[in-house]
Amino acid sequence: MKEFAFTIPTRIRYGEGVSAAVGPVIKELKQPAEPNVMVVTDRGIVAAGLLDRPLSCLKDEGIQYTVFDAVEQNPRDATVHEGADEFLECKSNCMIAIGGGSVIDCAKAIGVIASHGGKISDYEGWGLVPGPTVPLIAIPTTAGTASEVTFWSIITNSETHVKMGIGDVNIAASVALVDPVMTHSLPRILTIGTGLDALTHAIEAYICKAANPVSDALALKAIHLIYNNLAKVAENPDDDLARDNMMLGSLIAGISFANADVASVHCLSESIGGLYDAPHGILNGILLPYAMSYNAPTCADRLGDIAVAMGRERDAQEAVSAVMDLNRSLDVPALAEFNIKREHVHKLARMSADHGCNAVNPRTMKEDDYVKLIEAALEERLPE
Repeated sequence: MKEFAFTIPTRIRYGEGVSAAVGPVIKELKQPAEPNVMVVTDRGIVAAGLLDRPLSCLKDEGIQYTVFDAVEQNPRDATVHEGADEFLECKSNCMIAIGGGSVIDCAKAIGVIASHGGKISDYEGWGLVPGPTVPLIAIPTTAGTASEVTFWSIITNSETHVKMGIGDVNIAASVALVDPVMTHSLPRILTIGTGLDALTHAIEAYICKAANPVSDALALKAIHLIYNNLAKVAENPDDDLARDNMMLGSLIAGISFANADVASVHCLSESIGGLYDAPHGILNGILLPYAMSYNAPTCADRLGDIAVAMGRERDAQEAVSAVMDLNRSLDVPALAEFNIKREHVHKLARMSADHGCNAVNPRTMKEDDYVKLIEAALEERLPE
């Protein structure tokens, strides 16, 4: 067996209502001794009332806070620097991120700049953050990205429209308060998009070259939970058990891919998302079955395992069909509906081939391979 490492730097508290414990949790950290919190979120979270319980908890504990709610769907470097400026101006010394992956990723990046200065682009890549960053408590409001337990932050470069990956154990949240109740008011389209993102994390973690025995076990469990519950919560958002299973599946998938990796689906979805500012999770869901089919010649056995986790016969094509069936049941749009320009196909393929995760895709993929994959998805046919 090959050597591997496995890291979980974030302390996890999971369960209904744990988001209301944020005040005591900050005090338990004991650093800083006198917390002055910046709450990072987005305006949709504010409008949905999801800040009410955590902020009430801060007030009850007498903890000073300010709210930064400027995070967008695909957070940009300018927003990171705006947030860092506000953090320093308010003399904040810790953060709470309340939201989906965009919010938590943005908070991680704000912490990097507030702690070490410079531009966020200076830290693009793996292991370039020179030391600890601002203490961060993450409260996810989606069952999707699992950014609360990963050591990555994805930020869009405003000039190049390329999504930058900042990866370092130093940026991981100190504590994740994972409360399935926080997802109950999530709109259907976001429930679907974030759920497909989580499913993609688990599947790519299992088939990528960086997989290991621990990440494998977690990935298969996550696939089982997500595949068997996503359609349920999309149909009935008040299904508490399905919501719980989705949140748990997302969390487990995040721990898995943080210690393995993702692959060609993310290479392509992040390229398209950066250029077109399109929703990351939906793109992942659209592209997933085409990439699974393209990768099948080199990972058929593992796709067979995935099919079994989904309740199908042990066959690679069954896994592909299961994802396509799920997409149809959820009314996931076709890639062509994002109006991908034909003149951008080679640019997107080149960006995908240059993506850091391409190296661990189970099948070696160059620019021409990504062209084939994009064209197949645009024409809604499985690639050859």
